[in-house]
Amino acid sequence: MESIKKLFKNNIRQYGMIIALASIIIFFAITTGGISLRPLNITNLILQNGYILVLAVGMLLVIVTGGIDLSVGSIAAFVGSISAIFMINMNIPVLLTVLLSLILGAIVGAWQGYWIAYVKIPAFITTLGGMLIFRGLTMVSLQGMSLAPFPVSFTKISSGFIPDFFHGENYHITTLLIGLVFSVVFILMELKKRKTQKQYNFEVSPLGILIFKLTSIILVINAFLFILAQYKGLPNLLILLFFLILIYNFITNKTVIGRQVYALGGNEKASELSGIKTNKIKFLVYVNMGMLSALSGLVFAARLNAATPKAGTGFELDAIAACFIGGASATGGVGTVIGAIIGGLVMGVMNNGMSLVGLGIDWQQTIKGLVLILAVWFDVFSKSKKS
Repeated sequence: MESIKKLFKNNIRQYGMIIALASIIIFFAITTGGISLRPLNITNLILQNGYILVLAVGMLLVIVTGGIDLSVGSIAAFVGSISAIFMINMNIPVLLTVLLSLILGAIVGAWQGYWIAYVKIPAFITTLGGMLIFRGLTMVSLQGMSLAPFPVSFTKISSGFIPDFFHGENYHITTLLIGLVFSVVFILMELKKRKTQKQYNFEVSPLGILIFKLTSIILVINAFLFILAQYKGLPNLLILLFFLILIYNFITNKTVIGRQVYALGGNEKASELSGIKTNKIKFLVYVNMGMLSALSGLVFAARLNAATPKAGTGFELDAIAACFIGGASATGGVGTVIGAIIGGLVMGVMNNGMSLVGLGIDWQQTIKGLVLILAVWFDVFSKSKKS
């Protein structure tokens, strides 16, 4: 019991949000009579929130450095409009357009990062200006009108599914097999991690807790994939999100630049004295944010099958809320990619569940605002208890 208490205390942010997400899912499953857990609804939940989760990954790094980016929704709309012009008006191939769009997003991020990192204009002001600039450029580029339709191959980013190579009649067999393979790989990786920790005399959790943890995660993942297998299987967007999470989780946990990002957010002066090029790290974080904003814009445009002047409205608020709800600290230095994804899922499940039970948009906004305030209060409260 002492080991369990210690483990929970040391990971109270992460486990607290997982418990909250599970509780919200169970609550809406009961109140909607199981409608919220139907395969079609789960699939729609992924497709409706995918572009916010993409933004949340980038926003997490920005918030960890102690910054903020209010321009991501406008950048997403701007890049979406440019991609539509490239593909629809200029007939540029899809892959080349995607590449050019990501480069454009990185350039926009570099432009903002320069003002923030080297000119020392506060991130709030710089990105607020960027929000206005790129919203205006979106309207100018589209001349106030929507542009559609996109090529079918492009829309499959958000509306396509991986094929079932085994042609199952009632279930998507490929999705079920992916779940089994992932389970085996995950178990082997966790056992290898535990073995490495023991070799270096690090403290490890008791074997019983490890077995419980592995069993719980594997059951949840396979149950989730089983639900998806009853419809059309794994959406392409979920595969994209999976690789994004893997890449950025690796960067934040296993690379030098990842550790420098957290050091910068924890104490900028100390980071400078220790030899970290803080200006360069800030600059790169905003370049990355611009690129992920572009990717989010492409995903959203593919889902709508159109570029519209109003695209991206409110994206920045949802991405910021996802990070804070997922355990990121308002003062910087704390937060995880997995936490941001969990926070985004909490927001998405709440939106979906409240819509299913017939709650109006007015009350939805009110409840979401209260949840955000409570999440930040929990961060402040936990810090005060430690001190």
